[in-house]
Amino acid sequence: MTAADSSPTSPWIRRYSPAPDAPVRLVCLPHAGGSAPFYAGLAKALGPRIDTLAVQYPGRMDRRHERLLTRIDDLAEGLVAELTPWSDRGMAVFGHSMGAMLGFEVARRLQAAGRPPVALFVSGRGAPTRHRREFGERPDDRTLIEQMRKLGGTDPRVFDNEELVELALPVIRADYEAVESYQYRPGPQLSCPVIALNGQDDPKVPDGDADAWAEQTTGAFEQFTLPGGHFYLMDRQAEVTGVIADRLARLTRTQPV
Repeated sequence: MTAADSSPTSPWIRRYSPAPDAPVRLVCLPHAGGSAPFYAGLAKALGPRIDTLAVQYPGRMDRRHERLLTRIDDLAEGLVAELTPWSDRGMAVFGHSMGAMLGFEVARRLQAAGRPPVALFVSGRGAPTRHRREFGERPDDRTLIEQMRKLGGTDPRVFDNEELVELALPVIRADYEAVESYQYRPGPQLSCPVIALNGQDDPKVPDGDADAWAEQTTGAFEQFTLPGGHFYLMDRQAEVTGVIADRLARLTRTQPV
């Protein structure tokens, strides 16, 4: 039986480019309203030196019949339990937007369990100490849709299809509730490096918010600002994968992908 055949299975995990012999795994966490396929291209670009685990949150796509989770803590606790069988080698975490918030809480829990991540990559989100509510009150459907349109990252044709919008709205609303209700709790700093990546025109990451990630680690902190807005990584995949591959190669003493 090959390593690939004996790999764990989980409803939370998708492997679009399995790399069972890779020295490190990268857990990729989607943005609000997002799903695991968002990272399919990244997984293929990082293989075979990095085994990418794209996370599928409950309540969407093939998990649409499961209950949506509306708290970052619930998502973090559920995911960490599912990651235990994958902890036979170094594990890094990458999260974009809401995924960065979740990634931070996942990294905290992994460290508390004695399995600190190799690195935490946070994208499109300021530090948790700078978290602010985006809406003064519960937004209506139109406000949520306009927010998604403005940020990009979703095929505009989706918003012209009433059936697709009806399917997407519960997921978007649950994720935004998770973001809005998040409360940072002071705790031990992470021991792993934290690498922040952001678009230079991202309205969600004001000046200084990304720098504040340095306060969350006793390890190294780096920041990369790339051209683009909130979903800069869709157009800058080569640069993003380059940063990830190079940093993980250094940390695991392997050659860059």
